[in-house]
Amino acid sequence: MMRSIRELFLFLLLGIFSKAISMKPPHSRSSSDSQESFSYCLSWRLAVEANNVRAWRTVPTQCLRYIETYMTGGQYDRDVELIAEQILLYATEITVSDDGLDAWILDVDDTCISNILYYREKRYGCDPYDSSGFKAWALTGGCPAIPAMLVLFNKLVESGFKIILVTGRDEATFGEVTRDNLRDQGFIGYDRLIMRSESDRGKSAVAYKSEIRKQLMEEDYRIWGNVGDQWSDLQGECVGNRTFKIPNPMYFVP
Repeated sequence: MMRSIRELFLFLLLGIFSKAISMKPPHSRSSSDSQESFSYCLSWRLAVEANNVRAWRTVPTQCLRYIETYMTGGQYDRDVELIAEQILLYATEITVSDDGLDAWILDVDDTCISNILYYREKRYGCDPYDSSGFKAWALTGGCPAIPAMLVLFNKLVESGFKIILVTGRDEATFGEVTRDNLRDQGFIGYDRLIMRSESDRGKSAVAYKSEIRKQLMEEDYRIWGNVGDQWSDLQGECVGNRTFKIPNPMYFVP
């Protein structure tokens, strides 16, 4: 009888102990969920930068805090600084000719100047693209320089390269404000700023920028490097000797 009672008691103790081990306190589950979300958003961002996720319209809502932290917490700045360093290492290997035809092509939005202040109000890309809202923002001329890219720009100019800025903004609407914004942020000394004309309306970014680069090569420019935050800046024809992708997990331009 006593043996049966002891066995029953041990059985109950084992059951309670097993249940206690299998159950996690609420804060542990929350921590696990948070880690799982972080891991997913890290993987999503890397897939975006590798161009494995395409034609996406918005940032996944569960990644809002992750993208906010990435863009404003220092990691984005460090990533751009590293890319700029790699560009300069490559550029120093090039012997610049005195014919004025050694060129670099740089995109403008989120390559030279940043739209982070606008996208902060759009939940860092979690909200759908708002063309009228972006137009209103761009017309303020309030885009700050991306620090590492401004340093890079100045060093390329000092080295004798011709810097050609190619943007998807249209000349009629944004021409003057874009030039003023670039000047105010220190982008002085570029060879030319090329913007969409009326004839470029409706063209994809790849088609439009390919045509521009082809025209430049027909003018005998040597495109040593091409820098942009979108894959559509770097794809198509006449992309240049090397391309460099600036991170941008907030929006996708086809």
